Amino acid sequence: MGLILKMLIYLCLCAGVLCVHEMSELPCQFTEEHVFLNKTNHTYREATLQFGQKGDAPINPHAITFLVTASKLDLRRYVKGVEADELERELRRYSTEGIHVRWPVQGAQEYNHWFSYTLKHSKGRFTVTGFLRHPTDQPLSGQQDYRSWPAIGDRDILTTTVVMVIKTETPSVKAGLGSQQKLHCQFAVDHKGPNLTVEWHRHHRGERTRLFSHNSLSGQKQRTGVGLMSLAGGDASYTVPFTKMTSEGTYICSVSVSPLFALLDMKLHVEEPPHVSINVERVLSLQEGEEKKVVCDAKFYYPLDVDIDWYEQNPTEKGEVRHIHLQPHRENNSNKTYFTSAFFYLKASLNESGKQFTCFVSHQSLRVPIKKSFILNVQGECRVLVSQQYFDSPHGGGRGASLTSHFCPVCFLLSGPSSLKFILTVSTAVVTMFILLYYLHTARKKSVQVRGFENKGFAQFISNQYVICLSVCLCVCVCVLSRRNYTEHLSGQNKTKTPAEGDWLPQNISDI
Repeated sequence: MGLILKMLIYLCLCAGVLCVHEMSELPCQFTEEHVFLNKTNHTYREATLQFGQKGDAPINPHAITFLVTASKLDLRRYVKGVEADELERELRRYSTEGIHVRWPVQGAQEYNHWFSYTLKHSKGRFTVTGFLRHPTDQPLSGQQDYRSWPAIGDRDILTTTVVMVIKTETPSVKAGLGSQQKLHCQFAVDHKGPNLTVEWHRHHRGERTRLFSHNSLSGQKQRTGVGLMSLAGGDASYTVPFTKMTSEGTYICSVSVSPLFALLDMKLHVEEPPHVSINVERVLSLQEGEEKKVVCDAKFYYPLDVDIDWYEQNPTEKGEVRHIHLQPHRENNSNKTYFTSAFFYLKASLNESGKQFTCFVSHQSLRVPIKKSFILNVQGECRVLVSQQYFDSPHGGGRGASLTSHFCPVCFLLSGPSSLKFILTVSTAVVTMFILLYYLHTARKKSVQVRGFENKGFAQFISNQYVICLSVCLCVCVCVLSRRNYTEHLSGQNKTKTPAEGDWLPQNISDI
């Protein structure tokens, strides 16, 4: 059992070593600068980052080979899990601006040539940059910069080591207002206890602001945002405690170990999704012919661009609403966000009843558009068509009135001057009937108590007669008031214009 466990551990360690060291080379673009008469020209040459040992033969003999030998830092650990084709790779010469410092590692020579490298993930997952050291025993002649670079042949092999690495996993960040955001910055140097300086700056609209600074030798610290405990372990990540509009910009993490200075840019974009609302309920009820202004509001969004569209949808088809009015973008002074609206005038029509109207709002902060909908419910008027028999009636229109009372009795009874009288009369009758019911019920109980069970049938007969009387009284009230309303209509009929064939009567008969 112990032997099997040891074998498994050995296989896991071997698999880990193979995973880390499976990348043997990285084809790169070597960029050189040439300055002539204050004009800078760039030359792009083919090169290879080859991982191995001193004396290895070049994998690509037709390119400049930067042979990266073993050191405390393994560059492949910072790009593990990705293929070479997923990386944008570039090499450049690095000038120390005439500063000469002996690099403090064991076996280092007095003089060095420096090269910078940059590896960017094509989908923005991370960015890695740092320096390669190419030692030489020859003293440097003058200032080593783009004005006096030593020549490098197309097939030269330069033995180098990785001396510094700086990496970010947040090259571009989107943050909402009021959120806390951490900007990742990790670094490593190939020797212990270096005299290094870590700084953070923000650059926005031409202004550069220092956010944090710390020097390991003096221990001086300016401002906050980076933990000193994590900084000792190579984590220089900066925390934006409360994102505001003024937080937007380019954040720069820099690590300086003389004579080298490395930095990484990170973009912080503030994005705030819109708050969307409409000014109607889920079901909008309108009378036929009524007009309503329907508004879709988008508020508190950032940045500026937002799209608002209105669509109407039947059960079988969908179309865009015409004649949409868009309000210009306006700025909210409290937090510098924006708001706008889109509206249209909806005129109710019976053939549009049941349609669904939807407002779609799109913004770059949203994965899918926000939708707000309502359903239109159109209610028609209580009306009836006048027939030809209206003109043949002896009263010159009485037939039309009788049709109205037949097909729309509620409209007829509740319209005109008799409506109030009708309500009062019916209310009085109902109250009177209830008083009579209470009297008969009391009389029935007394009759049963006095005469015993023999009068139960008589009391039940009285109750039944009361129900019949109540129903008859209600019917008589309705008929009397209907007849009176009809008579009042006839008395004013001669003062009105005779309607034409096919005309519609409005709901209020007394207004004819």
